[in-house]
Amino acid sequence: MLEVVRVAALSDNYVWLIHDAATDTTVAVDPGEAAPVIAALDARGWRAAAIWTTHWHPDHTGGNAELIARYGCAVTGPEAERAKIATLDHGVGEGDTVRIGDRVATVLETPGHTAGHIVFHFADDHLMFSGDTLFAMGCGRLFEGSAAQMFANMARFAAMPDETVVYGAHEYTLSNGRFALTVEPGNAALRARMTEVERLRDAGGATLPTTIGLERATNPFLRARDVQEFAERRAGKDAFRG
Repeated sequence: MLEVVRVAALSDNYVWLIHDAATDTTVAVDPGEAAPVIAALDARGWRAAAIWTTHWHPDHTGGNAELIARYGCAVTGPEAERAKIATLDHGVGEGDTVRIGDRVATVLETPGHTAGHIVFHFADDHLMFSGDTLFAMGCGRLFEGSAAQMFANMARFAAMPDETVVYGAHEYTLSNGRFALTVEPGNAALRARMTEVERLRDAGGATLPTTIGLERATNPFLRARDVQEFAERRAGKDAFRG
């Protein structure tokens, strides 16, 4: 079994440490800064053997160089964004696999937030590291891609088993949920979830990871029926101030 540790970074980022105890191997996913990652590794007596990057944005790659200098780890990320990730060693794309110990993750290309965004999906373990594609009750902004591309990503995620655990990269849940309530005010599952989210945030707690089952019930982007509805919801969230 893989152990996954959440590390808070920057203002609202999460770096995920994946640890395989059998081989004492640790991977850092999307380290936007190095210091909190090093502290979390030191506290557990772990070392970073590799970095997995979902996309080029600095809040996901800003800690790479320092971690490489400290641990000598290699960086795996989207080949399509090689020109924008100076620290990239191993470029990957759709259908490629990455490994930690004997556990294998498949790379899924999920363009939309950025043109070359990828996610890492451990199908056998029902885990997915979704970067800035899928959040709790939200999805990534369309900086470099289209609504059609992101809608296709949502459909792909919605086809995964309910128990799939989703490790997104930002604590956006409270704002996402407030917007979701404007879309589906009568959604009882959404209202119940927001009560729990508000309790967690009031106590200083984190709301990630989430699951595909929870998102299928409460995420307005995963629940959009077609591209037009998705695009309208994405535009609405971009303008939302709540």
